[in-house]
Amino acid sequence: MHNRSSATVPLPSGESFASGAVASQSKQPAPAAAPSRVRAHAVHIVERSIALIAFLLLWELLPRLGIVSSAYLSPPSAVVVAIAHLFATGEVWKHLGSSAFRSIAGLLLAVAAGILSGFLLGWFRRAERIADPLYQLLRQVSAFALFPVFMLFLGIGESSKIAIIVWAAFWPVLLNTLAGVKQVERIFIDCARSMGATQKFIFTKVILPAALPQILTGIRLAGAYSITALVAAEMIGARSGLGFYTLNSQETFQIPDMYAGIVLLALFGLLINYGLSMLERRLLRWRVGIAQNG
Repeated sequence: MHNRSSATVPLPSGESFASGAVASQSKQPAPAAAPSRVRAHAVHIVERSIALIAFLLLWELLPRLGIVSSAYLSPPSAVVVAIAHLFATGEVWKHLGSSAFRSIAGLLLAVAAGILSGFLLGWFRRAERIADPLYQLLRQVSAFALFPVFMLFLGIGESSKIAIIVWAAFWPVLLNTLAGVKQVERIFIDCARSMGATQKFIFTKVILPAALPQILTGIRLAGAYSITALVAAEMIGARSGLGFYTLNSQETFQIPDMYAGIVLLALFGLLINYGLSMLERRLLRWRVGIAQNG
């Protein structure tokens, strides 16, 4: 007697029901993981928004409930109205343009000078030992303390304002570049030289990639310092800029406008930081590849 449970019926194509069942099972799509990724992304957004929403809610309630006088603390709703008025009149572009020019010009000059000085001092160790006491002393001098000196030599125009930003942003770039160059393993340089590598090859293929992460960290710090110095620079002798607008609003007791200037400065600083973060991720994509292969 034949075992009917094990029998298979031929299909027109020559396949059996058993093989067809296996094929149909193999052709069924795997459960999609998209919903779980969407859910995780939504949870991530909610978690990052909790503190900000709580801060804005507290800020709104304090003056509304009379806990803090609205003459000193304007609620966010009033600040949003002031910002909308700035955009409606087009005045925001004048102040934002002036601030962007000063901060970006100062940051670029500081980055160029800091990277060049950091590589020179990091490569020539004797020069670094000679210059170390001097730059350790100078980096302790606040940019705000030097502002009268900049005004004395450069006047109250754009040059002195950019100079104070350069001074504030220069030091994190220099120190991080110097540290990055000094931490390059000497054995890598010696191995490259033993294989006949030129100085240009050693610099571009060995030293620069190894020091680049710390250089970019210094540039991001410099971006934050440039905004801090910008506010102080625009509060003295300026006729435009977000720092000038904030101080002028406080002097004329336009408190919502004052907070609008502060919020716009924070958003502008956040934009610069985001741009530098994007640059860092783009330049360090090779590290992600190494981590994945490892």
